[in-house]
Amino acid sequence: MTRRLVFSYLSLMLLVLLALEVPFGFVYGRGELSRFSNTAEQGAMTLADVCEEKLERGLAAELPELARNYSRRTGSRVIVADQNGIVRTDTASAPATTVGKDLSSEPDIATALHNQPAIGTRDATATDGEALFATVPGSSGADNAVTCVVRTVHPLDSLTEKVHTTWAVLAAVGLGVLATVAVIGFALARSITRPVRALERATAQLADGRLTDPPAADRGPPELRRLSASFTRTATRLQHLLRAQQAFASEASHQLKTPLTALRLRLENFEPHLSPSAHGSLDEALAEVERLSRMVQGLLALARLENSAITPEATNLDTVVADRAAIWTAFAGEQGVDITVTGAKAGHVWAVPGALDGIIDNLLSNALRASPPRTAITLTTVAAPGDGGRTPPMAELHVMDEGPGMTESERQRAFDRFWRAADVHHDGTGLGLPMVRQLARACGAKVSLHAAPRGGLDAVVRLLPAPRRTPDTTRRSTRADNNPLQHLSDGRPEARQRHGDSD
Repeated sequence: MTRRLVFSYLSLMLLVLLALEVPFGFVYGRGELSRFSNTAEQGAMTLADVCEEKLERGLAAELPELARNYSRRTGSRVIVADQNGIVRTDTASAPATTVGKDLSSEPDIATALHNQPAIGTRDATATDGEALFATVPGSSGADNAVTCVVRTVHPLDSLTEKVHTTWAVLAAVGLGVLATVAVIGFALARSITRPVRALERATAQLADGRLTDPPAADRGPPELRRLSASFTRTATRLQHLLRAQQAFASEASHQLKTPLTALRLRLENFEPHLSPSAHGSLDEALAEVERLSRMVQGLLALARLENSAITPEATNLDTVVADRAAIWTAFAGEQGVDITVTGAKAGHVWAVPGALDGIIDNLLSNALRASPPRTAITLTTVAAPGDGGRTPPMAELHVMDEGPGMTESERQRAFDRFWRAADVHHDGTGLGLPMVRQLARACGAKVSLHAAPRGGLDAVVRLLPAPRRTPDTTRRSTRADNNPLQHLSDGRPEARQRHGDSD
C-alpha cells in the first residue's frame, strides 16, 4: 500500500511537471529563435544600408573590409551582391569561389532583388549544423531601386546549446521535485499505512486465536483511529465469546456424559426385572441413549474444532492412510467387508495434526455403515497436477464403497448437520460428514462426494502438497495427546474403546 501511495503521488506530480515544463520549454525555444531572427534581420538591414551608401558613392572597394568587420562582430558569414545578383564580396574562408558568381536564381536572393527580405533556416555549408540566414535588399531613391543585396548566415550552434541547456535545467528541476515528492510522499504514506499495518497484524493474531497486540487508537488519520478502536472492541467481544464457548464445550463434556452414563446404567439395571417381551424395547432405548451419547460427543467435537486455531504442518498422507486402514480392517472384517489401499504414493500434504486421522475415520465409518457384506471399501491416493493457472497441484484421497450410494440432491445435503438419508436405517448421528468438512477446512483442503464407479459413494478429499518431513516427526505431531482434533469420529464404538477414546 505504501508503494502504491508513493507511486500515485509521483504520477500526479509527473503529470503536473510535464504539463508545466514541456510547454515552457517549447515556448522558450521558439522565443529565443524569434529574438535571434529579429536581431539578425536588423543587423543585416543596417549592413545593407551602409553597403548601398558605399556603392552609390563609388566606394565599392571598402565593402570587403566592412563585411569582415561585421562578420567578426556577429560570428556570421556575409555575402554582398549587386543589383544583378553578382557576388561582390564574401567573408567565407574561400571567397574566390563565390566572388563574381551569379546568385540571382537562389530563392532568398531573388526575393531580396524584388525588394523583399527573406528570413529562414537551412543546413549551413560552413558550419557543423543548422544556420539562420537573413537576406535583405539595400534600396534607395524614390522608386526604392535595389542597389545591393546582403545575406548574413548565422550558425545556430550557440542557440541550440542554450535551448538544450534550458531543457536540461528543466529536467533537473523536475527530477529534484520528484525526489522531494518521493521522500515526502513516502513519509506521508508510512504515517497513513502504519495504522493499517497494525490492523493487519492484529487481524492475523485474531485469526490465530488470540489478540495479543491490539492496534493503537491514537495514531493515524481520524478515520483509522475510529476503525482501530472499533476493531479492538469487536476483537475483545469475539475473544470473550470464544472463551465462553470453549468453557461451555469443556464443561458440557463432563456435565452431559455423566447423566447419560447414569441413564444407561439404570436402563440396564431394569433388564432382570422386565419380562422377555419388553427386552426389545429396552434394547431400543439403550441404542437411543448410545446414539444420543455419540451425538453429544460429536457436537462437542465440532465445538472444539471450530474453536481451535492450529497451524497445518507437513504430514505423510500415505502413512496415515495405511495406519487407519490397518486399524479399521479388523472391525470391517466382522461385517464381512474388505478394506484395500491402492494408488500411487501421494507423499506429504499440509494438514492440522490429527485432522487426517479424523477425516479418514469418519469416511470409513460412513462407508462401513453403507457397505453390504462381501463388498470392499477402497482407499486410493492420487497426485492431481494443477492446470498452471488458478488450480494448484493437489493430492487426492478417494474413499469408495459399494453400497447403495446417494442421489445428486442427497450428496449436496450430506454435509448438513444431523441430516440423514430417508431410507437409511443405521444408527448414525448425521455429524460425521460435517466434521469431515470442518477438518478439511482446517487443513486448507476440500471434500466432495461423487458417484463411485461400482454404484456406491466416492468421497474425495483434495489436499495441498507439502515439503517432505521425517516420518517420526510427522506421526508424533499427529498423535499429540493434547491435540484438540483427536478422536473426531462419528461411530465405530468398538474402535474407540480399543484405542482408549473417552469421548
